[in-house]
Amino acid sequence: MLTFTPYESWKRGHAAHHASTGNLDRRGRGDVETRTVAEYQASSPLRKLAYRLYRNPLVMVGLGAPINFIILQRLPRRHELRCPQSCRSIFSLDLVLLLAFGLACALVGVVPVLGTYLPVMIIASWVGNWLFYVQHQFEDAHWERDGDWSFHVAALDGSSYFKLPPILQWFSGNIGLHHVHHLCSRVPNYRLQACLDAAPELEGLAKLITLRESVGCWRLALWDEQRRLLVGFSDLEHGRS
Repeated sequence: MLTFTPYESWKRGHAAHHASTGNLDRRGRGDVETRTVAEYQASSPLRKLAYRLYRNPLVMVGLGAPINFIILQRLPRRHELRCPQSCRSIFSLDLVLLLAFGLACALVGVVPVLGTYLPVMIIASWVGNWLFYVQHQFEDAHWERDGDWSFHVAALDGSSYFKLPPILQWFSGNIGLHHVHHLCSRVPNYRLQACLDAAPELEGLAKLITLRESVGCWRLALWDEQRRLLVGFSDLEHGRS
């Protein structure tokens, strides 16, 4: 209830994400929409504009993250409608939220409740979206077609090691050690650092990104299959792709 996230639905979406991350032929479940250069160039002007808006951080994070957590997760999507457990998870959480916030608003008032909770939820969604983005959207990320895709290669080459200051690593539940998490999602967050310490070779295998370097990842938007790099829209305009 505190995260506004229906557990059963998220669990299945998270599992699908782990089973397909970095797979060009299985995009669209639990990931950031990423088009190839060829797909983008073949799109209509309207679709290009829509994709540019979607990949703009002000839209993706500023608007998209709060809308997703607060509104879209209240509604079952197409794949969730085919799963009774996911639908039950979504609707039961909706009911609990309606009762909890309805009671709070009746007792305290709508303005105090929303004025207290909405800013926290919005800021938390911004941080969560930013963390998730950096974990898979970096220049030399890993994408392959289905026939060449490997779970373990995608986990190490397609997931970043987002090295945060210790206090931020603690607050984010060690999720910056994302390559370790993708190798084995059953490892609880409080054991990820111990796993990395026990296998130090993992630190050198994944792409290490610092807090400062993560800001530069936001310009990336398209996967260049020829150069095997994530590139920005400006790279196309300047003939670098």
